[in-house]
Order: sequence, then structure tokens, then C-alpha cells
Amino acid sequence: MKQPWIHKAKTDWLFIIGPSFFVLALVFLFQDYITKIENEYSFYTWLFLIVFIDVAHVYATLFKTYFVKDEFQKKKKLLILLPIICFAISLILFSFGSLVFWSFLAYIAVFHFIRQQYGFMRLYARTEEKTRISVFLDNLTIYSVTVYPMLFWFFSSNRKFNWFVENEFFHFENQGVLEILFWIYIAILILYAVRTVILSIKNQFFNVPKNSIIVGTALSWYFGIVYFNDDLIFTLLNVISHGMPYMALIYFKEIKNRTNYRSGILSFLNGYKAVFIYVAILVLIAFTEEFFWEFFVWNENISVSSFDFSGWQFLVVPLLSVPQFTHYLLDGFIWKTKKTI
Repeated sequence: MKQPWIHKAKTDWLFIIGPSFFVLALVFLFQDYITKIENEYSFYTWLFLIVFIDVAHVYATLFKTYFVKDEFQKKKKLLILLPIICFAISLILFSFGSLVFWSFLAYIAVFHFIRQQYGFMRLYARTEEKTRISVFLDNLTIYSVTVYPMLFWFFSSNRKFNWFVENEFFHFENQGVLEILFWIYIAILILYAVRTVILSIKNQFFNVPKNSIIVGTALSWYFGIVYFNDDLIFTLLNVISHGMPYMALIYFKEIKNRTNYRSGILSFLNGYKAVFIYVAILVLIAFTEEFFWEFFVWNENISVSSFDFSGWQFLVVPLLSVPQFTHYLLDGFIWKTKKTI
């Protein structure tokens, strides 16, 4: 039985599975320098992590939807209405206060991040013989290694990092709840590990990418949220482990493996320079969006104006958040497949 790589072993390891392990290794190697890097190179870490990866990966969705003529025609109503709905919801939420809006968006973002790991796990399990028990245990494990760290965040003392803004999540410190959750978490991991070993021996096959994505997810979420309490470490593990695999998935499945782009915006992406053009487009759009955020909202990393747009935040923030909000929801539709179990 062949390993169920999405593209091939080398590229899957480099861009989809490997980032979690690679970033965590860097964190441990350069742990003593993290604070220095965070303080002295804050602009460059923001530019690389937030703009070139986090914001850029949002626009990778364009290459599976709006930039693909047949896909756009197939899902035309969804692709036109969803951004409008997202804008309307954002306007309503922001009218109740900026914290209400950012809290809502943070919970949606967490759900989206969790579901992406579930999606990768299911992709790598696609060739396995499935039973209700195997599917249930796979799902239970991937959700445990992502949900437990978030519950730790909610029930532990304040963390030194945020998803978007301070006080965005429900918080109730309770050590008793944390201890119960920890042992449930450990029990699920042990159950999964024991069953995986038994099945691997029985079937004479070990699913390397599926188990690697589960282990990588467990490590990046546990160390990024639970073990370390550092803003840059959280951002490194959170952003790179999520954004890079998504951009790679889009490229491998929607650009490199497709040969039917004879016309339209993607027609020039069939050549050997496709990956550079793809990345350049994402970076350009991402930088443009983030420039608008800096100009109209944050005024933190790029000093561009002395104008005061505070009176327009009720309109500007919901409008600028449309691509991100749409990406979170759209991903729930464009990757759906028919269930076999």
C-alpha cells in the first residue's frame, strides 16, 4: 500500500507536514533569543508572519474559486452572496462594540484553524479502509489535540498573547477543570497511539503522512498555547503551521496538477515560473490589504498618515475584514467531499 501523499513525499514534508516540526525545532534552538527577536525585529516578524503568510494564505482561496472560471460559475451565488453576508454580519456585530466583533471573529478563526487540521488528516486518511470506529477515533484525536489547548487557554491564567485583541475569549480560571481536561487529553492520545501500533502491525502498513500531521498538530498547538506563554512563539507556530500548508495545498492541487487553464487569469500559471507568480500575487494582495489596515485602523507598523479615521471604524473594519471572514466560511464549502462512512 502506497503512502497517500497529496503531491509527493518531499514537497509534502517541506510545505505541509514539516512546518510544525521545523518551527518548533527553531523555537527550542533559539529560545533564548526569542524576546530579543520580538523586540528588535518586530517590524520584520510582522511583515513575514502576518503579511506574507497569515494574510497571504487567505487570498490563496482565490485560486480555487474566483480566479477559476468553471468553479466560479459552479458556485456563483455562493461566491457573490457570501462576502455581502459577511460584511452585513460584521456591520451588525461592530455596532455592538469592537470587542464583540473581534471576539466573534476570533472564535470563527479558531474553528477554521481546527477544521483545517481535520481536513488535512482526512486527506491523508483517504486511502485507508474505514470503519465507524476508525473514523471516530481519528476525528476524536485531531479535535482533542486542537480543542484541548484552546480550553487550556480559556481556563488557565492569562496568556501573553491574543488571537486578535485583548479579552477576546471567554476566560474563567479553574485548575480543577484543567486537570480533568489534561487527563482526558492524555487518555485519548494513548488510546490513539496503542490502536495505531496494533493496526500497523496487523496490516503491515503505517500511514506516515496522516500520523505525522496529527503529531505535528499536537506539538504545535500544545507548545504554542500550553507549554510556552510567549507572543512570538505562539504566532510562529500558529501562523506558519496553518498558512504555509494551506498555500501549498492550493498550489499543488489547483495550479500544478491542473492543465486546463487555457484562458483567463490563471492561463499563465502553467509554466515553470508558476510558483513564483503565485507567491508574488499573494504577497502583493496581502501587502495591499495590510497597508489599508495600517492606514485606516492600526497605525502601528507603517506610519502613513496623520488623518484620524476613528469615526469611520464602524464601516472600515467590517469592510477590511470581509476577505478574512469570507475565507473562514468559504473553506467550509469548497473542500467538501461525499462521506463514505
